[in-house]
Amino acid sequence: MSTEAYRAKHEITIIGNESPAPFMTFQSTCFPSDILREVLQAGFSAPTPIQAQSWPIAMKGRDIVAVAKTGSGKTLGYLLPGFILLKRLHHNSREGPTVLVLSPTRELATQIQDEAIKFGRSSRISSTCLYGGAPKGPQLRELERGADVVVATPGRLNDILEMNKVSLRQVSYLVLDEADRMLDMGFEPQIRKIVKQIPPRRQTLMYTATWPKEVRKIASDLLNNPVQVNIGNTDQLVANKSITQHVEVIPHMEKSRRLDQILRSQDPGSKIIIFCSTKRMCDQLARNLSRQYGASAIHGDKSQAERDSVLNDFRSGRCPVLVATDVAARGLDIKDIRIVVNYDFPTGVEDYVHRIGRTGRAGATGSAYTFFGDQDSKYASELVKILEGANQSVPPQLKEMALRGGYGGRSRRWASSDDSYGSQGYGAKRSTDSFKNSSFGNQAGGGSSFHSSFHNSSSGNQFGDTTSFHASYGNSSQNNQTGDNPSFPPSSSNNQSGDGLSFHERFYGSRGRDESRSNNDGFRARSRSPGKPVEVSNW
Repeated sequence: MSTEAYRAKHEITIIGNESPAPFMTFQSTCFPSDILREVLQAGFSAPTPIQAQSWPIAMKGRDIVAVAKTGSGKTLGYLLPGFILLKRLHHNSREGPTVLVLSPTRELATQIQDEAIKFGRSSRISSTCLYGGAPKGPQLRELERGADVVVATPGRLNDILEMNKVSLRQVSYLVLDEADRMLDMGFEPQIRKIVKQIPPRRQTLMYTATWPKEVRKIASDLLNNPVQVNIGNTDQLVANKSITQHVEVIPHMEKSRRLDQILRSQDPGSKIIIFCSTKRMCDQLARNLSRQYGASAIHGDKSQAERDSVLNDFRSGRCPVLVATDVAARGLDIKDIRIVVNYDFPTGVEDYVHRIGRTGRAGATGSAYTFFGDQDSKYASELVKILEGANQSVPPQLKEMALRGGYGGRSRRWASSDDSYGSQGYGAKRSTDSFKNSSFGNQAGGGSSFHSSFHNSSSGNQFGDTTSFHASYGNSSQNNQTGDNPSFPPSSSNNQSGDGLSFHERFYGSRGRDESRSNNDGFRARSRSPGKPVEVSNW
């Protein structure tokens, strides 16, 4: 295949005064034998488009701006040229790293570190990972032993630089991964401070999923005459066409029943991510899905040890269902995720695209199911454009919402998330979840479905025999008599469950409903000052 045909097939465009032909096969890369062996043993059949085009440019020593969607294989796109440079320079790792990779989140940083260890092992390349939310001591000891490659979040690296525990004078190869996300989280001052300590004669590679003016500005300031590699359409937000998107316009009370149907339709052990808008909802769903499906929750209130354990269980398949807030929407790179479920629609189509991008990665296909309600109507018009741009079917109800004028509250590209990353924290989103629905006269004689009582408020609701967690999650009833032992006993004037707690009290704790629904997912975010990340007071 000719260079022109390959670029046209994979929607590759080059901006710059040098555009070497892409490496269409691994054999054409001329990588050192030990590095090439690791790549082939990993089971890859051919370079991804971003790898194929960025490798020859990076190996010429040029700065690169790579604009590509997540899941494109960018990690190896920048790591392997860095390894080759390391083998040529022979720097003393005890005097500081040669390769520095900056990442917005600790989850992404640890994933990059895992790849660096895996593919640098045979070349005896040492690496370490620096991130907030964990003790500094072990990370400092790793630095003292020497590291050729340092993968770091900007906040933690700045902390260690201020302690004079690491020198960046040897850094010759700098990578800014997910640069748009780092700016979104307010890390531009930290990035600029770090770069000032790196020699100007360096090679810099910037990877970003979007190309707004803020990213263009920092690229202009930090990179030297870069070659820009675009994969796909960079002028507008687009979804991965390898993902089949199912958007379902349903009322809140139908979501639990539909989720159960989706989960039951999947092969046992299939990796699934369910996104919720609040940490509380994550915990509740995970708790009640765990027995039948094997589910765990991950969000900003989890400790680093808990996060690592949850992600390891998810990767290994021990807990194939991951219930997450947007803390996992960026940077999470786990293979073989079969489907993504947006139980709650995010606060913007940008986050929607990033969420569903957890599946359909590295050439694989995937499916995404999204529950869309009246409260989300302001995003209808933008969502229709995303679906049409990816050649997906658009539900008639969604089109009607868009035509009715659901244009208000257009999402911001630089939206904050509802989770905190410790020293990399950013502010909280307001939850719009409603946890009450009303149904009268519902009777289930036995084997009730997930829908029959999830958030169901009912007069005269009776369960005749033992029900699974599907039939007892959040049931509130007057004169309610159940033969099971639901995890959330019903609220009733004649409650026979024995604890006297209402569903509202069990779900929210001792706080009132208004407080629970307006507490911004448990966070009290201070106001953002220009150039500084939002601080979260209870992290």
